[in-house]
Amino acid sequence: MSVIDELVSGQFRKAGQAVPNILSRVVLIETDLRGKEADAIGALDFRAPIAVVSDTNTHRILGNRVEKAAATRGQIIPIHLPADLHADLDTADMVAAATCGAESILAVGSGTINDLCKFAAAKNNIECAVLATAPSMNGYTSVNSAITVEGLKKSLPAVAPVGVFMDLQVLSEAPKRMIRSGLGDSLCRSTAQADWLLAHCFHDGPYNELPFDLLMTEEAGLFANAKALMNNDMDAIGGLARTLVLSGMGMTICGGSYPASQGEHLISHYIEMMARNGAPESFHGEQIAVTTLVMAKLQERMLAGPAPQLSASAIDEADVVKHFGPSIGAACWQEYAAKRLDDQAADRLNDHLAQHWPEIVKRISAITVPSDTIAAALKAADAPTSFADLGLDRGFFRDAVFHARTIRNRYTFLDLADDSGMLIPEDLI
Repeated sequence: MSVIDELVSGQFRKAGQAVPNILSRVVLIETDLRGKEADAIGALDFRAPIAVVSDTNTHRILGNRVEKAAATRGQIIPIHLPADLHADLDTADMVAAATCGAESILAVGSGTINDLCKFAAAKNNIECAVLATAPSMNGYTSVNSAITVEGLKKSLPAVAPVGVFMDLQVLSEAPKRMIRSGLGDSLCRSTAQADWLLAHCFHDGPYNELPFDLLMTEEAGLFANAKALMNNDMDAIGGLARTLVLSGMGMTICGGSYPASQGEHLISHYIEMMARNGAPESFHGEQIAVTTLVMAKLQERMLAGPAPQLSASAIDEADVVKHFGPSIGAACWQEYAAKRLDDQAADRLNDHLAQHWPEIVKRISAITVPSDTIAAALKAADAPTSFADLGLDRGFFRDAVFHARTIRNRYTFLDLADDSGMLIPEDLI
């Protein structure tokens, strides 16, 4: 029995202890699910009417098959969305309204469709399942949705899909950029874990190693098979698919995106929030590929040096509002102010670092992956590794690295570096 099967069945144990419910009742990752869709949907015991949500592209790839299969279980409500939609609050509310007459939802797609349907299901108090069309992101089994609210990217409460179905033949035929995106979204395990562990060591907040232990069951294969992903290798695609599912389950176990979204995601969120009109659009995972390298380099440099000497945070409310504008700036300040250091807090942390820095370095270094190793895997898959690969200019990307810490109340190496005068974006990009 695989780790995923053990988690779904409730049989997984760590040190003899059961893990929290990961909520998904059925997870199928198979080479070919063609002709099995009706049985797969039937295993969920969904009540009709069933809303089947797809966009122009995913309907062509898989949605038509799913609608026919779902119709054998009862009435369906087919919902066809445009291909260029975004996961913002207005669109999420629109999908919630369109599915309010359904008893359950089948999402056919990947990131945006999945986020919108999980949000709509939560709002309508119904269940949902997802039939994946690309191995492009790690939110398939998570209990949150990435939704943009008044210009600020937020992780909002949602429902975890009770069913996740991945046809590896379909996934392997996804655009190469989407496969690379999934790889990029997966290789941030080490930087996210290092940031979360840092916050735990500094502020004694919650920290859970289980999500990372789950990901480590697939990580070696992910690095080794990065090039094979581009050759439609089913073993490689299967390993990526399992990694994405396990990452989402880890978020569900923790009740939030902490184990999969730290400093590297803050930089990416800044890019998505602040990209100028006319800037080329990049996939979320493509951005994470690049921002993971930035965080890996930053973490390496700080862990290799002496204990940082912290000062009170130099950025104030006026700085944040001036940079982001009144609306987004006010929301960012509310997040940032909760972790901003004053003189007293800086002194306390400096005392802590003077006593415990070698221990902190040893603990975090044990779970990191060298930036060169991450870069090699990305290059093997022809994935982006620099801001230029994303079509961004140096000045904008420098701002992203420098200001990303202010958009969410998560303490990361970006905070440690800036409050110790060591955040120099030019050295990282």
